[in-house]
Amino acid sequence: MVNTTKRANLYLALLHYPVYDKNRRVVSTALTNLDIHDIARAATTFGIAKYYLVTPFTKQQILAKRILSHWLTGHGADYNPKRKEALELVAIANSLDDVCEDIYSHRGVKPKTIIADAKPLERSIDYLNLKKLIEEDSQPYLLLLGTGWGVTEDVIRNSDYVLAPIRGNTDYYHLSVRSAAAIILDRLLGMR
Repeated sequence: MVNTTKRANLYLALLHYPVYDKNRRVVSTALTNLDIHDIARAATTFGIAKYYLVTPFTKQQILAKRILSHWLTGHGADYNPKRKEALELVAIANSLDDVCEDIYSHRGVKPKTIIADAKPLERSIDYLNLKKLIEEDSQPYLLLLGTGWGVTEDVIRNSDYVLAPIRGNTDYYHLSVRSAAAIILDRLLGMR
């Protein structure tokens, strides 16, 4: 069966480094099986071009490759072809620079970066205006999601766009990254 889904002009990177821990120290967080699977499924549902897992640590990359291998070529591929289809979008990268370089090598232009953060930040763009940019521009866009307690100030400062945070109707705003990814992708690429 051939997938005829139109791919969006949007790429996604889940950053495990550089991010903060709860004490605002720069750390690298551990990959989680759920983030790999669930974000890949959301990315496939909304037509993301590619989903990158970003970690500089070899052991974490080996773990990700082992998980992917099970579902892409092992028993899991036969057992759950829908999961295989979603996980085919996943690529592993050492750094954000490597992600941008990979997109450049395929598209001939560096992507515009969009940082999503749970905190309200200066110079934020709302979902409707960003959706229009992504739909109307041939430029590739790269949505950056952080793990831990958020990406570093450096990553935020160097991003082209800062996405307005997701807000519910309470003061609580500590969504899992996979929940945030699904909401953001629905807002940016979902059918209305």
